Amino acid sequence: MRFSRILLVSAFMLLATIQARAIELKVTASAMERTLQQQLFTGPDGRYYIKGDTKSACFVYVDQPSVRFQDDRVVIHVHTHSRLGAGMFGKCVGVGFNTEADVSVVPDAEGETIGFRDARIDRFTGNKELDALLIPFLSRKLPQKLKINAADLLRNALAKSQQSTGYELTLDHLKIHSMLVQDAMLAVDLDGSLRVN
Repeated sequence: MRFSRILLVSAFMLLATIQARAIELKVTASAMERTLQQQLFTGPDGRYYIKGDTKSACFVYVDQPSVRFQDDRVVIHVHTHSRLGAGMFGKCVGVGFNTEADVSVVPDAEGETIGFRDARIDRFTGNKELDALLIPFLSRKLPQKLKINAADLLRNALAKSQQSTGYELTLDHLKIHSMLVQDAMLAVDLDGSLRVN
């Protein structure tokens, strides 16, 4: 919810800079981690199952996502846990691996959405079978779930503005122009318009 608060503060900053109509929103790595946890890592104990589930003898899941910035990229680190083999009599006959994996993406503005492109797997687990399962997750699913519709979050944050401020604040439009990693934060340049009733 901290990300929502950041957007609410941004809304008031938009009011203050109405002539310029431009604002820079800075997003921390911890806000992006919370976004991943809320949108993807919603299973038991914050897990995301790639194969199987909590009742499966053989399984692959990832957990403990962390986000950091490196050069012009956003790096997502996950812990992987797996039991690979064949299920027999409720047990997995095979090998277990607990490893780590990293994928990095480039921020990409998509209208109202903070998006990402150019997924690059920077650290593999070292196990071919496990990596074959992780690659689609790391290169497609994870960046997709990290996307944030900034306008929707801001509209939701403003929905109760009349009760909290006495004014009804409405976001008419929001457009993200560019994003880049800067000073250990994701800097988002955007403009938009608000109405105050």
